[in-house]
Amino acid sequence: MLRTQGLTKEFGGLTAVDSVDFELDAELCSLIGPNGAGKTTFFNLLTGSLSPTEGTVELRRNGTWEDITAASPHETASKGIHRSYQVTNVFPNSTVLENVRVAEQAHSDDATTFWRNVDHYDEFTERAHEILDRVGLTHRAGDLASTLSHGAKRKLEVAIALAGDPAVLLLDEPNAGVSSESVDEIRDLIEAVAEDYPVLLVEHNMDIVMGVSDRVVVLHQGAVIADGPPAEVRANPDVQSAYLGGYEPGSLDDDTTAAGSERDSGEGTA
Repeated sequence: MLRTQGLTKEFGGLTAVDSVDFELDAELCSLIGPNGAGKTTFFNLLTGSLSPTEGTVELRRNGTWEDITAASPHETASKGIHRSYQVTNVFPNSTVLENVRVAEQAHSDDATTFWRNVDHYDEFTERAHEILDRVGLTHRAGDLASTLSHGAKRKLEVAIALAGDPAVLLLDEPNAGVSSESVDEIRDLIEAVAEDYPVLLVEHNMDIVMGVSDRVVVLHQGAVIADGPPAEVRANPDVQSAYLGGYEPGSLDDDTTAAGSERDSGEGTA
């Protein structure tokens, strides 16, 4: 579905992503690693928010690989690569339904007639209702997004990412800041979405990663140091040393991250 070859991003003397060869198929693949490992930079390269120093990004469409390395964020989204963000990114003064309806319209051929009366776009509204039902927000459709709890806003972000029927879904820490009561709901939602879409997930909660992933890729200092099934990656000595630090399943609280993964400002650029 999506692949990179020799993908590299340098910021001055810092190599944030170091010659990464990666391919996502019809699976739920988690991308893990300590802060500064390059995870968010890698996401930004995949979606056109950053241009690589070297290497390529390709998307498989209709059985053919298409080079999208130079595509803008709007172009990558229109081709079917949709993402959520670490920081909640919704229109707070619009209703929950409007947030999803606008996203659905933006991915359609009617995007250029964006501000026409909403009554002309019954199909977008219908599709938005279907997506809200899928993520469990139907009962909040008429509420302003600003009134949602943080966990519900995370669900809304997933709903927005689902608008336009993506080819690939990139989820960047969907559980960030979510209360322990909501973590299981977000986990269940990720698993349900992955039944229909290829998903690349960045997540610090290792219980979630090891429980939902078909495959785990580990970045360290911008390079891939492990790639395989969760149990194999968990047992990898290099991964234990660089990131997991003796992690065992069930050893983490819902809001606890793996050793060395405490968030700081560096992960946004590296």
